Amino acid sequence: MPTGYIEIDPELCKDCKLCMSVCPHHLIESSERLNEKGYRPASFIENHLKRDERKCTGCALCAISCPEVAIEVYRA
Repeated sequence: MPTGYIEIDPELCKDCKLCMSVCPHHLIESSERLNEKGYRPASFIENHLKRDERKCTGCALCAISCPEVAIEVYRA
C-alpha cells in the first residue's frame, strides 16, 4: 500500500525535469505558473488526494535526483 507524499519548493525548482523522469508512477509534472525566477516548477499531482488514494510510495528517487534540493519526501 502506498504511503508516500512529497513537497516541492516551487521557488527552488528550476524545471530541470529530472524528478519527473525518475518517478516510477509519473506523479510529478510542470506547473502552469511561473516562479520568481521565471521557471515552471515541478508539481506533485497528488496534493489534492487523501492519503489512502495516493500512488506515491515515498521511494525518494525524485528527491535524490533533484540538484536544487527542492523536494522533501514524507512516509507515513
